[in-house]
Parts: sequence; structure tokens; C-alpha cells
Amino acid sequence: MNYGLRHGTVHKLTSGSSSSASSAFSANIEYIRVLGTVACHIHIAVSPTATTSTTYLPAGEVEVIKVSAGEKIAVLKVTGSDGQLYATELTE
Repeated sequence: MNYGLRHGTVHKLTSGSSSSASSAFSANIEYIRVLGTVACHIHIAVSPTATTSTTYLPAGEVEVIKVSAGEKIAVLKVTGSDGQLYATELTE
């Protein structure tokens, strides 16, 4: 599923001790590919805040997630040093 999609804009966020959010995804984007360099929690919404209760993303794992226009992604590290979260917009 979702193989062969083109990579578009990459949102690079710092996964730190407080939640940080991306800018809104581009119009007509239906999927994003996410990868965190450290274990983190993520949340996708129009005004997201990542908390220890939101989705857990293990370090180095790639996920493809369905999104809607105007949404953003927020990230919060689990423990240890800060890392990066890469959220790549995918198009056909």
C-alpha cells in the first residue's frame, strides 16, 4: 500500500522535551512518511500537541500515515538526548 508515491516537502522537527509542531501540510497531501532518530510521541491534528499519551514512534521506524489538508504533526521525545523527526509529504 502507498508504494510508488513521490517524496515532496520534508518537515524537519526537533524531538525535544517539549512538544514542537510542523507547519501545515500542503494542499492535496493525503499521506506523510515519518521517521524519528530517537523514540518519540507524535500527534497529528490542526493544532497538535504531542504528549506521553499520544502515538509512540520507535527510533528508526518508518510509518506512512494518512493526513488531511491543514493538519500538522507534533513531536515529543521519550527520554535521553534530543533527536529529529522527519515528516515527508507524499504525492502520486
